[in-house]
Amino acid sequence: MSKITQKLLEMKKAHKVLQKMEYRFDKVEKGYANQTLYINLSDNTIKSKPVTQKMKDIFTGGRGFGLWLLWNAVSGDTKWNDPENEIVISSGPIGGITQYPGAGKSLVVTISPTTGSVVDSNVGGYFGPLLKFAGWDAIEIQGKAENDVIIYIDGNNGYVTIEEAPEEDVDSHLAAEQFTDMYADNEEDKRNVAVVSAGQGAENTLIGVLNFSFYDVKRQVARLKQAGRGGTGSVFRDKKIKALVVKYKGVKGDSNGPVDKQKIIKAGIKIHREIHDLDKDQCRMREVGTAHLTEIMNDYDLLPTMNYQYGSHPDAIKLHSDIFKQKYFTQNMADGCWYGCSLACAKGVDDFELKTGPYKGQKVCVDGPEYETVAGLGSNCGIFDPEFVIEGNFYCDTYGIDTISTATSIAFVMECYEKGIINKKITGGLELNFGNKEAAMELIHQMGQGRGFGKTVGLGIRRMKKLFAEKYGQDPRLLNDIGMEAKGMEYSEYVTKESLAMQGGYGLALKGAQHDEAWLIFMDMVNKQIPTFEDKAEALHYFPMFRTWFGLNGLCKLPWNDIEPADNAQTDEPAKVPEHVQNYVDVFNGVTGRNVDKDDLIIQSERVYNFQRIFNLKMGYGTREHDAIPYRSVGPVTVTEYESRAERYDKQLKELGYDIDGKSTKEKVKILREYREDQYEKLCDAVYKRRGWTNNGVPKLEKVKELGIDFPNVVELISRYQ
Repeated sequence: MSKITQKLLEMKKAHKVLQKMEYRFDKVEKGYANQTLYINLSDNTIKSKPVTQKMKDIFTGGRGFGLWLLWNAVSGDTKWNDPENEIVISSGPIGGITQYPGAGKSLVVTISPTTGSVVDSNVGGYFGPLLKFAGWDAIEIQGKAENDVIIYIDGNNGYVTIEEAPEEDVDSHLAAEQFTDMYADNEEDKRNVAVVSAGQGAENTLIGVLNFSFYDVKRQVARLKQAGRGGTGSVFRDKKIKALVVKYKGVKGDSNGPVDKQKIIKAGIKIHREIHDLDKDQCRMREVGTAHLTEIMNDYDLLPTMNYQYGSHPDAIKLHSDIFKQKYFTQNMADGCWYGCSLACAKGVDDFELKTGPYKGQKVCVDGPEYETVAGLGSNCGIFDPEFVIEGNFYCDTYGIDTISTATSIAFVMECYEKGIINKKITGGLELNFGNKEAAMELIHQMGQGRGFGKTVGLGIRRMKKLFAEKYGQDPRLLNDIGMEAKGMEYSEYVTKESLAMQGGYGLALKGAQHDEAWLIFMDMVNKQIPTFEDKAEALHYFPMFRTWFGLNGLCKLPWNDIEPADNAQTDEPAKVPEHVQNYVDVFNGVTGRNVDKDDLIIQSERVYNFQRIFNLKMGYGTREHDAIPYRSVGPVTVTEYESRAERYDKQLKELGYDIDGKSTKEKVKILREYREDQYEKLCDAVYKRRGWTNNGVPKLEKVKELGIDFPNVVELISRYQ
């Protein structure tokens, strides 16, 4: 017996089973297991809940199921760290099919530590599909354990346990490996085990992530994908969960119980052929993943640089995706995070030797970096070193902290440091100038380990703004202007100053400033496809609804529009990729046996989207005031910012009819600000009207009735605002 095997046996022997439930399950039918798993860690309850037809009709699955289960578990007074808060993880009816790419997503729903409201986060990996095939459409975890526990679900032998697990490591790259090895019978069996974990950084910050594993057979390593936004991992560790482990052996092409598998296969063959033939000339997802966006954003002045002050930099070429491809990404390996995904965008860096931190000198596999991490830890912090980005990526992942919130928060404190808002005494001696990669890496370790100034940064930008104003007497208006968060969620990595629609995409997003609802920069700024307020409002209706649909069904959005049919540009609505929309109609009908059309997909999403807006209202948010955004995402805050694009801004003011002759830059900044802030408010008016909401951003009673979500407690709640 090897030393590693002996250690794992000793770890497992130290487990104490607190509760066990045996269950019987036959098979998934029409995409549903027809039951959900409820666990309460305060009293070690384990039980099954039925999935009703009404639940399917109204909430579909995935994010919808998560919202419904959480809604019924919490009150408007529930805080993120209260025992009654839940973590709900669900896939969706299409989740787990193997014939169409991008069908391995899980959706996580909880009350967020950073926003105080409901948050959803989507993630790849094997957990969601294996959970469903093991017999559960969702897992709903409430309460708090006294000591570190794992929840183990054995889908082949039909039992669920809650076990104290004192010996295993917390940091995710180790926890995923240990639990995968522990519960797999052999090397081949490791692909049948999926682990959800969160590292020590999730305990020490409010921006913790959940890491979902998938076993890479070629690399022979358990890799990680992140449910990154909103502090899901912080809730997880607050409940003292060390890991969720599901095991299911026997995934097949019909494990999802489809009604018409041939319809799914037909759609899959079309898109697999497109990926094979066209990806190399389109987004190159199979070569570099989402990192291809770095050079595109830089070329169009959209790459966040030095806390979103600027949109490009000459040194950004050092972060070009080809640099990662040539020097770091390991090519010609299976990089799909679920069976059958030929888009294979989950790039990895093998045998990367760490230069800092507790694992210094070790060689590790790093997942990514994705575009958001490259832009965030790289250009937004003024650091143009790919190895810094890769190492920062690794430590954020294993510590369990969100690379987006981490990077945007570091960029914020760097600007605060350069403006004299904070100083070396406050930072504990860290010289947080833009470009100081040593200080930035030390800050990541401090955040992960809960020490020094890292404890402050780990609170997130909203709390830092309040702290810097109240404790250090700094100007709250300036802090609000440059602190890139909305609803308490840090911005993802796009400069939106020249795209009013994308400003709305961030500000009007339900959970905070995340691009997964509406990515409209190119439609708006580059291609000029949505010039009027009504055009923008229509885009801010359709695209958030269609993207919501992926989260209801366990799907990744990348195969929708990061690969396109060769003739897509000749269609009436190329931005919607209509052939792929029809693919999804066919796949949904093929799985569920229903007969929906493309308009029905939007209605499915509208039900859940409006319900989530009302959920925000329940938690004390969900009105117009909470859709406000920092001015830096609207226009130039400072004289320096204005002058970096003076020709552009001067021209815009002249075209608007302003007389700027003899005006100082400071005066021009003020004039432009008044105009642009007014434009944002008019956009909100137009979007609320299109969505069927009041001018205060609350869904109207007739809209709620139309969608069939007029539950008595919903009607009572929104009636207060009509």
